[in-house]
Amino acid sequence: MTMRPFFEWCDHLAVANAIRDSRFVFPIIETFHLLALTVLLGTVLVLALRLMGAGLKKQPVAVVGRALAPLTNWSLAVMLVSGFLMFTSEAMKCYENPPFFFKMAMLTVSIVFHYTLVRPLVATDQAPGRGRAFFTGIVSILTWFSVAAGGRAIGFY
Repeated sequence: MTMRPFFEWCDHLAVANAIRDSRFVFPIIETFHLLALTVLLGTVLVLALRLMGAGLKKQPVAVVGRALAPLTNWSLAVMLVSGFLMFTSEAMKCYENPPFFFKMAMLTVSIVFHYTLVRPLVATDQAPGRGRAFFTGIVSILTWFSVAAGGRAIGFY
Protein backbone atom coordinates (compact mmCIF):
# COMPACT_ATOMS: atom_id res chain seq x y z
CA MET A 1 0.00 0.00 0.00
CA THR A 2 1.37 3.38 -0.97
CA MET A 3 0.96 6.64 0.89
CA ARG A 4 1.01 8.66 -2.31
CA PRO A 5 -2.75 9.45 -2.28
CA PHE A 6 -2.42 10.94 1.21
CA PHE A 7 0.54 13.07 0.12
CA GLU A 8 -1.36 14.23 -2.98
CA TRP A 9 -4.40 15.09 -0.87
CA CYS A 10 -2.24 17.14 1.52
CA ASP A 11 -0.54 18.85 -1.41
CA HIS A 12 -3.93 20.00 -2.74
CA LEU A 13 -5.36 21.36 0.51
CA ALA A 14 -6.40 25.01 0.45
CA VAL A 15 -4.00 25.80 3.29
CA ALA A 16 -1.15 24.21 1.33
CA ASN A 17 -1.92 26.40 -1.67
CA ALA A 18 -2.16 29.50 0.52
CA ILE A 19 1.24 28.78 2.07
CA ARG A 20 2.81 28.11 -1.34
CA ASP A 21 1.28 31.26 -2.84
CA SER A 22 2.63 33.52 -0.12
CA ARG A 23 6.17 34.77 0.07
CA PHE A 24 6.08 35.23 3.84
CA VAL A 25 3.83 32.57 5.34
CA PHE A 26 6.20 29.59 5.06
CA PRO A 27 9.15 31.43 6.71
CA ILE A 28 6.88 32.62 9.51
CA ILE A 29 5.58 29.11 10.14
CA GLU A 30 9.12 27.74 9.97
CA THR A 31 10.26 30.32 12.54
CA PHE A 32 7.60 29.15 15.00
CA HIS A 33 8.53 25.54 14.23
CA LEU A 34 12.21 26.13 14.94
CA LEU A 35 11.53 28.16 18.09
CA ALA A 36 9.29 25.38 19.39
CA LEU A 37 11.95 22.81 18.51
CA THR A 38 14.53 24.83 20.43
CA VAL A 39 12.31 24.98 23.52
CA LEU A 40 11.50 21.27 23.22
CA LEU A 41 15.14 20.25 22.87
CA GLY A 42 16.04 22.52 25.78
CA THR A 43 13.49 20.89 28.09
CA VAL A 44 14.48 17.42 26.94
CA LEU A 45 18.15 18.18 27.48
CA VAL A 46 17.63 19.64 30.97
CA LEU A 47 15.48 16.68 32.03
CA ALA A 48 17.85 14.14 30.48
CA LEU A 49 20.87 15.72 32.14
CA ARG A 50 19.04 15.64 35.48
CA LEU A 51 18.23 11.97 34.94
CA MET A 52 21.89 11.33 34.15
CA GLY A 53 23.00 13.13 37.32
CA ALA A 54 24.78 15.85 35.36
CA GLY A 55 22.71 18.87 36.33
CA LEU A 56 20.29 20.27 38.89
CA LYS A 57 21.46 17.61 41.34
CA LYS A 58 19.78 19.32 44.29
CA GLN A 59 16.37 19.17 42.62
CA PRO A 60 14.40 15.91 42.72
CA VAL A 61 13.79 14.43 39.28
CA ALA A 62 10.03 14.64 39.78
CA VAL A 63 10.20 18.38 40.51
CA VAL A 64 12.26 19.03 37.36
CA GLY A 65 9.92 16.84 35.30
CA ARG A 66 6.79 18.61 36.56
CA ALA A 67 8.32 22.04 35.99
CA LEU A 68 9.33 21.25 32.41
CA ALA A 69 6.21 19.31 31.37
CA PRO A 70 4.10 22.33 30.29
CA LEU A 71 6.94 23.75 28.18
CA THR A 72 7.56 20.36 26.63
CA ASN A 73 3.88 19.80 25.86
CA TRP A 74 3.27 23.27 24.39
CA SER A 75 6.43 23.25 22.30
CA LEU A 76 5.56 19.80 20.96
CA ALA A 77 2.05 20.97 20.09
CA VAL A 78 3.39 24.04 18.25
CA MET A 79 5.94 21.86 16.47
CA LEU A 80 3.33 19.35 15.32
CA VAL A 81 0.92 22.00 14.03
CA SER A 82 3.58 24.10 12.32
CA GLY A 83 5.27 20.98 10.96
CA PHE A 84 2.02 19.76 9.45
CA LEU A 85 1.43 23.14 7.83
CA MET A 86 4.93 23.16 6.32
CA PHE A 87 4.48 19.55 5.21
CA THR A 88 1.24 20.29 3.38
CA SER A 89 2.91 23.02 1.34
CA GLU A 90 5.62 20.59 0.21
CA ALA A 91 3.89 17.24 0.51
CA MET A 92 4.95 15.84 -2.85
CA LYS A 93 8.55 16.92 -2.28
CA CYS A 94 8.44 15.09 1.06
CA TYR A 95 7.05 11.97 -0.57
CA GLU A 96 10.35 11.36 -2.35
CA ASN A 97 12.60 12.60 0.48
CA PRO A 98 14.17 9.83 2.65
CA PRO A 99 15.24 12.27 5.42
CA PHE A 100 11.55 13.25 5.80
CA PHE A 101 10.61 9.64 6.52
CA PHE A 102 13.57 9.30 8.89
CA LYS A 103 12.40 12.41 10.75
CA MET A 104 8.83 11.12 10.99
CA ALA A 105 10.03 7.73 12.25
CA MET A 106 12.27 9.36 14.86
CA LEU A 107 9.49 11.76 15.86
CA THR A 108 7.18 8.82 16.47
CA VAL A 109 9.86 6.97 18.46
CA SER A 110 10.66 10.10 20.47
CA ILE A 111 7.06 10.87 21.36
CA VAL A 112 6.30 7.27 22.32
CA PHE A 113 9.53 7.01 24.33
CA HIS A 114 8.90 10.31 26.10
CA TYR A 115 5.31 9.66 27.10
CA THR A 116 5.59 5.93 27.90
CA LEU A 117 9.05 5.72 29.51
CA VAL A 118 10.43 9.14 30.43
CA ARG A 119 7.26 10.71 31.85
CA PRO A 120 6.33 7.76 34.08
CA LEU A 121 9.93 7.54 35.29
CA VAL A 122 10.01 11.17 36.39
CA ALA A 123 6.39 11.35 37.59
CA THR A 124 7.04 9.41 40.77
CA ASP A 125 8.57 10.97 43.85
CA GLN A 126 10.84 7.94 44.20
CA ALA A 127 14.27 8.47 42.72
CA PRO A 128 14.77 6.23 39.67
CA GLY A 129 17.63 3.74 39.63
CA ARG A 130 20.85 5.33 38.40
CA GLY A 131 21.41 2.93 35.52
CA ARG A 132 17.85 3.14 34.26
CA ALA A 133 17.77 6.92 34.65
CA PHE A 134 21.11 7.35 32.85
CA PHE A 135 20.03 5.08 29.98
CA THR A 136 16.68 6.87 29.68
CA GLY A 137 18.42 10.25 29.56
CA ILE A 138 20.84 9.15 26.84
CA VAL A 139 18.13 7.58 24.68
CA SER A 140 15.92 10.64 25.10
CA ILE A 141 18.68 12.96 23.92
CA LEU A 142 19.57 10.72 20.99
CA THR A 143 16.01 10.27 19.75
CA TRP A 144 14.99 13.93 19.98
CA PHE A 145 18.20 15.22 18.45
CA SER A 146 17.72 12.66 15.64
CA VAL A 147 14.40 14.34 14.91
CA ALA A 148 16.19 17.68 14.59
CA ALA A 149 18.96 16.19 12.44
CA GLY A 150 16.41 14.51 10.18
CA GLY A 151 14.55 17.80 9.80
CA ARG A 152 17.72 19.60 8.90
CA ALA A 153 18.60 16.94 6.32
CA ILE A 154 15.26 17.35 4.51
CA GLY A 155 16.45 20.49 2.78
CA PHE A 156 19.65 18.89 1.53
CA TYR A 157 18.12 15.91 -0.24
